[in-house]
Amino acid sequence: MPQMLRSDAEENRDRILTAARELFSEHGLDVTMREVARRAEVGPATVYRRFPTKADLVEAAFADQVRLCRSIVDEGCADPDPWRGFCSVVEGVSVLNGRGRGFLDAFMSAHPEAEAVAAHRSSVLRQLSGLSRRAKAVGGLRRDFTIDDLVLVILAGRGVAALPAAQLDGAARRFATLAVDAFRA
Repeated sequence: MPQMLRSDAEENRDRILTAARELFSEHGLDVTMREVARRAEVGPATVYRRFPTKADLVEAAFADQVRLCRSIVDEGCADPDPWRGFCSVVEGVSVLNGRGRGFLDAFMSAHPEAEAVAAHRSSVLRQLSGLSRRAKAVGGLRRDFTIDDLVLVILAGRGVAALPAAQLDGAARRFATLAVDAFRA
């Protein structure tokens, strides 16, 4: 049975995770635990009590985005039309990544501090390789496509995160549309 936290401890945990997500989004994964503590307005000991390692903090901070990413990929792979599924993954992942540079940094790095995210990345890329093979087989995806092309597009989409929040989703969707056109057979 999961341990229930006192309300003040739960508040501290939430503030730590919010601070971590903000800092990772602003500065990438090079942020220190002390910087997170400062932003959350708690002592470093409080951060370490809840998250003994930076890997634990990274994993917890991005747990929701990992679930969202997994859901986007699972739904795209489950689509009976592999090309449509591929297109929905490109759009969904572009929008998700536009909202959080820190998650994209964690996802794209082989950084040992992001082991759980690295495992997620590996699993997702395997799924997407299978989906891309099926999309090629039905004639939707260009023949010379490799999974590295998708990784390149995801990396290129990082620029969307620099836009004002009100423009993020629209710009990410437009970027995805352009990418899908480039991937089309």
